[in-house]
Amino acid sequence: MTDTLAVILIILFALAMSGGMVLFSALLGPRRKTKRKTSPYECGVKPVGDARHHLSISYYMVAMIFILFDIEVIFMYPWAVIFLDMSPKLFAFIEMALFILILLAGYLYAWKKGALEWD
Repeated sequence: MTDTLAVILIILFALAMSGGMVLFSALLGPRRKTKRKTSPYECGVKPVGDARHHLSISYYMVAMIFILFDIEVIFMYPWAVIFLDMSPKLFAFIEMALFILILLAGYLYAWKKGALEWD
């Protein structure tokens, strides 16, 4: 019970600290609104055109593929950490090699379909 209580207290402390910082920043922070501060920021370039223009579908495809491969690569870190402790090292190595081959097949499929091409 004491371990659970300690975790709950830490979570409550973290919530109180983060909420307090946001509150104090809103209450005590400067409030000088200028035209430059309230204008939309686009990488240092003045905004041009309407904000509701449509982006090419390839933009979203590249973003989705990036997220997919990024999440799959995260699965490799725990494997790398415990690789030396695994008893059948050859089986673990072959298992990860198959995983990487599946990732490579997905990447090549996306490349062949043109999902990585910019219009």
